[in-house]
Amino acid sequence: MRGDTVLSFEAIPLDTLLTLEADQLDSLPYGVVGLSTEGIVEIYNATEAKLAGLQSDGVIGTHYFAVTAQCMNNFMVAQRFEDEAEIDAIIDYVLTLRMRPTPVRLRLLKAPRVDRHYILVQR
Repeated sequence: MRGDTVLSFEAIPLDTLLTLEADQLDSLPYGVVGLSTEGIVEIYNATEAKLAGLQSDGVIGTHYFAVTAQCMNNFMVAQRFEDEAEIDAIIDYVLTLRMRPTPVRLRLLKAPRVDRHYILVQR
């Protein structure tokens, strides 16, 4: 795998995420959620599954903001994917669905040339 710095939560480029195999995504120390342009979960790495307490096979294929992460269905997260053509932003956030309030950092990634959006979750 590439150097730890390149794969860090703050530094990993969208182009690199697109090239990682499932086992490489699973080995990252933060959650990775890959969404279609319609918000359907296409990637849900093992780290996110473990930390969220949800099995990947129950999440993949669902609409992320309507089914899995309704607490992100707001102007801070979901609406940004609708409104902005390109995003590479880190925000402080509090997850509240199915758990006690959990402070996290989210990294939102979207580019016009890419048909997949990403949400990285650092706990």
